[in-house]
Amino acid sequence: MRRSILVLAALLAVVGVLASGYAGAATVRVGKLVLTADGSFHPQALPRRSYAPIHFQGYGRVKTTDGSVPPALEHVKVDFDRDGRLSTTGLPICLPSRIEATTVKGARRRCRGAIVGSGHVGATISLPGFNFKVTSPLTLFNGPRRNGSPTVVAHAQTTVPLFESYVVVVPIERRRGTFGYRSSFDIPPIAGGLGSLTSIDARVGRRYRFRGAERSYVSARCSDRILQAQGYFSFADGTVVYGSVFKVCRIRRP
Repeated sequence: MRRSILVLAALLAVVGVLASGYAGAATVRVGKLVLTADGSFHPQALPRRSYAPIHFQGYGRVKTTDGSVPPALEHVKVDFDRDGRLSTTGLPICLPSRIEATTVKGARRRCRGAIVGSGHVGATISLPGFNFKVTSPLTLFNGPRRNGSPTVVAHAQTTVPLFESYVVVVPIERRRGTFGYRSSFDIPPIAGGLGSLTSIDARVGRRYRFRGAERSYVSARCSDRILQAQGYFSFADGTVVYGSVFKVCRIRRP
């Protein structure tokens, strides 16, 4: 199914770092599935040719019109505008193996220097006779390169019905053309397949110094006055949301 606006729920969870210019308030209904998202970035005025540091914050919600548990989100593929850029040179790396089967506090302690974003993630878990909601702090880390591409490592946990930690590695592949980056990844089953993602919020941005120079993990420019993204989201019941989104940026005067 095609829509003119994408809801970026999963994107915000694990690669919001590149979505900083793309999130705009949106509500999309596909059958009984309703997705909403909003976001902002600053500064909004960006150079035309060079890249400037930015910070991003946003949220996404997934629900149904009849109050039933939404289908599980299974796969995400997103293409990003070439006017966004990641800088990881000199930034510490968090190996996924270091934070597997750890608590939120444990993961953040082990990979403190690699944190690039944080937020919260929520899900609904269905058990015979009742449903209940769970939430977890979300942490985004700079991950190791995979096939030459940078990665983001996302960590969250649940404690009910039992303790379970989630570690998702998201590769960010460099590409040619209008969309300069692509990220494609699977969403792991929640609570053994009994859970469905229902909410996410994230704040992404990291300034750091390397060899005496100040750097920014995520930067952007405004070469053509718009920033674009397109993506594909597939759910366990076969529902597919595909579309594109753009947002106008302002060119910063020298």
